[in-house]
Amino acid sequence: MKNRLQLMLYGIFKYSAGAVLIGLMLFLPAGTLNYAGGWRFLFLLFVPMLVLGIVLLLKAPELLAKRLQHGESQDEQKKVIGLNALQFIAMFIMAGLDYRFGWSEMPEWVVWLASGILLVNYGLYGEVMRENTWLSRTVEVQKGQQVVDTGLYGIVRHPMYAVTVWLFLSMPLVLGSWAAFAVMLPYPVLMAMRIRGEEALLEAELEGYADYKEKVHWRMFPFIW
Repeated sequence: MKNRLQLMLYGIFKYSAGAVLIGLMLFLPAGTLNYAGGWRFLFLLFVPMLVLGIVLLLKAPELLAKRLQHGESQDEQKKVIGLNALQFIAMFIMAGLDYRFGWSEMPEWVVWLASGILLVNYGLYGEVMRENTWLSRTVEVQKGQQVVDTGLYGIVRHPMYAVTVWLFLSMPLVLGSWAAFAVMLPYPVLMAMRIRGEEALLEAELEGYADYKEKVHWRMFPFIW
C-alpha cells in the first residue's frame, strides 16, 4: 500500500464486498430478508470490524495492510486456508437453509450468550493485534521480527488462533443454527494443522522462538494443548 488513502479505499472495498457476499450467502438460502439471526450476525461482525479497521488505519496502517492482504506460499497452509474457506461458505449457506426449513430450535439464551462470546473475543482479537505488530494473515517471518512473549502471548503461544476458535464457533450460534454449528466444529482441527506448520517455520527462522516454546508450553488453550 503506497499511502493511507489507497489503504482506506482498498479496505472499504474489501469490507463492502465481504458484507455483501456474506449477506447473499445467508439471505438467499433463507429465501427472505426477514431473517433476524442473519441481521444480528452482520451487525455484531461488521460494526466492530469497522471500528477496528478505523483504529488500525489511524494508528497502525502497516498492520492493517498486512491483515488485508493474504497469499500463502506453503502447500500445506494453502490447503488449510482452502478448507477453512469452504467451511465458512458451507456454514453460511447451512444457516440460511436452517432458517428456511426450521431445522433448529435454539434457546434464546444460547443465541445471546454466543453474541456476548463473539463480542468479547473480537475485543481480544484487537488486543492480540495491539500486542503483536508482526501479525500477518500468511505464515512467514518478517524482516526485523522479534518474539512477543508478553500479555496474552505469555499465556499461550498462539492467542490469535485461540481467539478465532471461540469467535468462529460462536458465529453459527448467533445465527441460531445447530446445523451450521456442526459444520464449524472441525475448525479447531484446521487451526491445529496450521499451527504445526507455522511453529516449524518460526522455530527454524525466528531467533529466540525455541526458547519461547520452553517458556510458554501451551499452544492455544492452557492445560489442554
